Amino acid sequence: MGKTLTKPIVFVVTLLLLVLPVLVACNGGDDDNEPTDAPTQTTAPATEPAEEITITIGVISDVTGMAAQAYVLIDLAVADIVRYYNEENIIPGIKLDVITYDGQFDPAKDIPGYEWLKERGADVIFSAVESTPIVLKPRVERDEIVMFTGSAQKEGLEPPGWIFATAQPQEESFYTFLKWIAENDWDYQTKGPAKIGLTNWNVPLDVMIAGAIERYTKEHPDQFEWVGSYFTDFSFTWGPEIEALKDCDYLVPPTVIMSNFARDYRHAGHTAKFIGYDAHLAYFGNVADANVWDQVDDALFYRGAKYWNEDGPIINLAKDLLHKYHPDQADSVIRDGIGYTALATAYQMLEIIANTIETVGAENFNSQALYETAERYSLSLDGLDDYANFSPTKRTSFNYIAIYEMDAEAEDIFRLEPGVWHRIVTEP
Repeated sequence: MGKTLTKPIVFVVTLLLLVLPVLVACNGGDDDNEPTDAPTQTTAPATEPAEEITITIGVISDVTGMAAQAYVLIDLAVADIVRYYNEENIIPGIKLDVITYDGQFDPAKDIPGYEWLKERGADVIFSAVESTPIVLKPRVERDEIVMFTGSAQKEGLEPPGWIFATAQPQEESFYTFLKWIAENDWDYQTKGPAKIGLTNWNVPLDVMIAGAIERYTKEHPDQFEWVGSYFTDFSFTWGPEIEALKDCDYLVPPTVIMSNFARDYRHAGHTAKFIGYDAHLAYFGNVADANVWDQVDDALFYRGAKYWNEDGPIINLAKDLLHKYHPDQADSVIRDGIGYTALATAYQMLEIIANTIETVGAENFNSQALYETAERYSLSLDGLDDYANFSPTKRTSFNYIAIYEMDAEAEDIFRLEPGVWHRIVTEP
């Protein structure tokens, strides 16, 4: 069932300042529009008011671990859009609730976190932590509980089952990104193949991306030469990696501490252009704090959703909720990076819940109904009927990416081709 954003957003609620709407495990845990086709509310007899049904979203996050800087903003976005849906009664007869478990970016805590959330009545699971879908896939399949994730790794999504990634497929997105770079930034037909490499902490997502880059270079040796991938066990110093990658023309730097690496890499006299994706931009505030704008100038990034300095229904909703619910923190949240824009992934989850209630009724909501609705979900945006969708064989929603460039003078990133979306290719 399709969903097109066209109706103006109207806020009729008072504001309540929330700074961190999460419960950690130790305590228990191109228009400014609103979605159309809102579910129709069934009016109960005045003498017998319908009982409100609570749907609980269980979140596994990193509240106090090494990646918490980004994840607390993702949690904030999830809590805020849930609050908005409740206050605007967007899903009549339903109250949404959020409980959060602090997995501390530790895969060993994913299963305990999942069981903890189930014990407290979680009906749906959500996590943007990259290891969590991989670890939990056997359990959510066994228990037939729908899980939504902002991390799209094939290991957690194939074969298609009970996990749905409201994000772009990162492996295929990198194929698309590299093709764009070769044709628009490097001019390989004149210069020959560009040398490309990657370094980061040894985390599943970047291991997968390294594999995608290597496959692409093997298929297109005229465009790129693969220098290699160099992973560390959560080191904060990068001497050997910098030396190994010194001759690169393009380099995927570490995500969480890109600023540290960029400073040291440039101080060593190396000139590779940095390239990256959402995970790098989630720690954008580190670049500002370290004042390494010149070291990352002209860096290229791709995204499956719009950035803060653009207009559109979902990014405008994110800006509106942030400024209304957290006016004193809005500027710093935006400065910190794109963490809060994960509202775009949470939005899809809530729309699928709303579509399920519209189809089966609040009293008949269950995991099977949610699963079947998710497989039929689609989102039209920016004139694209298939901007995002799922199917019985497709478990990543976004079908397009846009290309962005770092501007050191403006201290921000900007879309290089306004209004242009690139269809994600499926093969290197």
